[in-house]
This record gives sequence, C-alpha cells and structure tokens, in this order.
Amino acid sequence: MSLPDEELRAAQRCVDQLTVHIGRLEREFGPGLETRRLRADAEHLREGLALLAASGGDRPPAAPSADEPITIPEAPYDQRLWKDADDEGLGARHGPHRS
Repeated sequence: MSLPDEELRAAQRCVDQLTVHIGRLEREFGPGLETRRLRADAEHLREGLALLAASGGDRPPAAPSADEPITIPEAPYDQRLWKDADDEGLGARHGPHRS
C-alpha cells in the first residue's frame, strides 16, 4: 500500500470517529442547528475524501520551487492589457469619476 493510500485510509478512519462523536453530541444536545451543521460538515469531509480517492492520484503539475528563478521577458507588455485599468492610489487617469 502506498503512502497516499495509507493517508486516505487514516483520514477516513478519523472522519468515521468524528461521526461517532457527533452522534454522541446529538444525543446530548439534541438535533439542533449546531449538531446538524456538524453532521453536514462531516459528510462533506467524507465526500471530499471519496473524490480524492476516486481521482486515482491525478495531481496537477507541481508549482516551481521558490528557489527556481522566474524569467521575465524584457519586451514591453501589450498596452491593450491596461486599457481599462487605473493606477492604484493615483486615481483615474481620465479625471474624477462622475456618476
């Protein structure tokens, strides 16, 4: 069994234990909004783990390391990118905004 499989099983056991404890809290405090919310949160955790397990380890490509330099081209940016933009803190380039 691989490490991700072991971690998924461990997380599922934790959610199972959490569900047991939520059941005890429901018996103690009653089926109010708070306990229903806890039960729903636990169910969301269970669904998330099921989705993760079903993904079969499909992982997005790793982000570049913080140590790797990022190359920024010397060419100027296309001015159309800034067509509707204002410089933050300096106000509108075309005078004050009128309603």
